[in-house]
Amino acid sequence: MKERIDLLLREVEDFGSKTAAEIEAFRIEMLGKKGKITALFNDFREMSGDLKREFGKPLNELKNRAAAKVNELKSAAEEQIDLGSGEDLSRPANFQSLGSRHPVNLVKNEIVSIFRRIGFNVSAGPEIEDDWHNFTALNFPEEHPARDMQDTFFVARDPDWALRTHTSSVQVRVMENSKPPIRTLSPGRVFRNEAISARSHCFFHQVEGLYIDEGVSFADLKQTLLFFAQEFFGPETKIRLRPSYFPFTEPSAEMDVYWGLENERDYRMTKGTGWLEVLGCGMVDPNVLKNNGIDPEKYSGFAFGIGVERIALHRFQIPDIRMLFENDLKFLEQFKAAY
Repeated sequence: MKERIDLLLREVEDFGSKTAAEIEAFRIEMLGKKGKITALFNDFREMSGDLKREFGKPLNELKNRAAAKVNELKSAAEEQIDLGSGEDLSRPANFQSLGSRHPVNLVKNEIVSIFRRIGFNVSAGPEIEDDWHNFTALNFPEEHPARDMQDTFFVARDPDWALRTHTSSVQVRVMENSKPPIRTLSPGRVFRNEAISARSHCFFHQVEGLYIDEGVSFADLKQTLLFFAQEFFGPETKIRLRPSYFPFTEPSAEMDVYWGLENERDYRMTKGTGWLEVLGCGMVDPNVLKNNGIDPEKYSGFAFGIGVERIALHRFQIPDIRMLFENDLKFLEQFKAAY
């Protein structure tokens, strides 16, 4: 027994390793259920009392020394992992691998933040809508020619359900479930069955606004849009409103901002006029208020809809709208420092 204890003690003292796997293998070899030291303890139990008194102490010392050696080597290995990489763990994290915001989101978030500052809250709704919320409640009667203005993706050939063609459907839901005063924004993705080209896509993003209260006038609409234009495009920005037509507003208008004619790109963007179309707007049609349970004799309101992609293309000088949705990392990484 004494020779076996001395032999194992020398093995313990001579063992050295820097890898966690080898240290664990040594622990199992010595102290595991079928280990060498465990086998000595099994034999120890069969000895007489005199032999137990003789070998009990050195056997326990062997076991304690083996356990201490394992712990020492494990601690040294862990320190080697922390220091061997050469990394200073107290340094700030490296954020270079983080992604960037999408140009559409950059523009959308800026638009929303501007209108939030003047009291507009944000509302959301489903992208698959029924006919009432997408058309009828917004003054699109059945067979009305205005429905032809928007080529629609119908769901499973069911004319009662479709991918929403505008986020005005969200405004309908707000009017149904709220009482004036209402001041809300509806940012989101919409769908039109249009040919995909450099300037148009079958889906795009809008930020639509709605304000309903007593005594709301077209002058309120104009001042709100002027505030937005000067906050977004610059304090010297000029706007103009041109008569237009939308089924859910009367009167209706298109708003342009003066972009200028300083270079060839400006001529191309504005078609030589210097003016850039930004949004459609108008006073909420009384029929829309009536359809949604709001008294048009007491309340009036205005609405507007901003196309996010168009502004993003101009702001970041992107020549093709398809580039926004191709998930090209080389393209998207350009916007890491945009905001």
